[in-house]
Amino acid sequence: MAVRGGALAALVPLVLLMAVALVGWFLTDGGAHGAPRDALRIGALGWLMAHGSGVHIQGAAVTALPLGLTALVGYAVWRSGLRTGERLSTHGPDAYALSDGERDLTVPAGVTIFTASYLLVGIVVAVVAGSLSTQPSLPAVLLWCLVLAGGVGGAAIAVGSGRAAVWLGPVPESVREALFGALRLLAWFLALSGLVFLAALLVDGAAALNVLSQLGTNLGGGIAYVVLSLLVVPNAATYAGSYLLGPGFAVGTHTLVSPTVVALGPVPMFPLLAALPDNGPTPFWTPFLIALPPILAATVVVRARHRRPTTDWDIGAVRGLSTGVVAAVLFAVLAAFSGGSVGPGRMADVGPLVASTFFHAIVSFGIGGLVGGLLGTWLTRRNPPPVVVVPGPVDQDTEATVVVSAKAAASDDEPTVVVPKVQPGDAADGEATVPLLGRLLRRRGTDETEAGEDPERG
Repeated sequence: MAVRGGALAALVPLVLLMAVALVGWFLTDGGAHGAPRDALRIGALGWLMAHGSGVHIQGAAVTALPLGLTALVGYAVWRSGLRTGERLSTHGPDAYALSDGERDLTVPAGVTIFTASYLLVGIVVAVVAGSLSTQPSLPAVLLWCLVLAGGVGGAAIAVGSGRAAVWLGPVPESVREALFGALRLLAWFLALSGLVFLAALLVDGAAALNVLSQLGTNLGGGIAYVVLSLLVVPNAATYAGSYLLGPGFAVGTHTLVSPTVVALGPVPMFPLLAALPDNGPTPFWTPFLIALPPILAATVVVRARHRRPTTDWDIGAVRGLSTGVVAAVLFAVLAAFSGGSVGPGRMADVGPLVASTFFHAIVSFGIGGLVGGLLGTWLTRRNPPPVVVVPGPVDQDTEATVVVSAKAAASDDEPTVVVPKVQPGDAADGEATVPLLGRLLRRRGTDETEAGEDPERG
């Protein structure tokens, strides 16, 4: 199962890319130049580039990672890992045995076999598709295969088998909240950056169409350029994110594109580069764009308060700050992989200024997350969520079970604390005393329960 899962995770996107390259070869010149194996090799090189191999084109190194292509490969690995995990779910001890401390090596063994199978395909593709002229990096391919198959695929296998829910139980809730909150913040920031890039491209869309017309391609060549452009849109969104944070990015050696400075030289004829601002002084309003990242971070953190509301100022502040810092680290890693060499000469230095981007991201996301955490805490203290106390035969040393009523939360009426009557025979003396949390009962104007009983009695 794991062998097949790892092989399919690698082969499905590989075959798809080779088929697209073959179709593009026929659409471009009707197969007049080259041979079908050349098109298939280009598709395989594209798969290797998605794994960070880099290639050499006419002696010029291309090392920038096409993030869109890598994302597609990662999605294929995730889906294959989920299916493999579902098949492995019936093997090994169940969740109850795991909670009793029984060791389970089923998933670790499956992840190891899955990764080994994926690695084998990667090695074969690198050896067969590589040549002295292209020179893909085999160590880089092995590293990215380990990251994708062992990291992404391993996590998918754990989720699909149900082991992840058991193994994540001992992880502190604060750690999980910081990670998931950072992923949400990163996703929203990339969406915002993508919208900024799309707006800039639409403003100067005529220039992009002019570039396509000057390339002198037919319909097939134009489609190939559009597909190639779509694969690097995530890179462009990352560059736009670095622009919003303040440091900006380079499009060639000794160049800079930022909200305060635009210094550009000659650039290649590539349609997406039409989104670049004009060289020279920037408009008066572009420096104000750096306010968007902290505002977005504060908004995301405030909206997340509904999942785990808190009235403690320190907990709210730490949650927001940790969410922002982790998101900054993740975006800096993404920015580091999005840049590199894309051609000869000046094009050997293209991408965000990683160190400056990391520093500005920590400041922007950290401050925004901190403000959002404090604001969310203030809103929770001002409008605490309605609660329902569900008692039963309880131990005097334990607290009552407290649940939030979704129906009461949606109501405009004053929230109440409900303590149902205890049926005779539920406890030894006919009734159960429910130890309540005092701060949960300090409601505005609420002195009686819905049942009309003393809230200290069941």
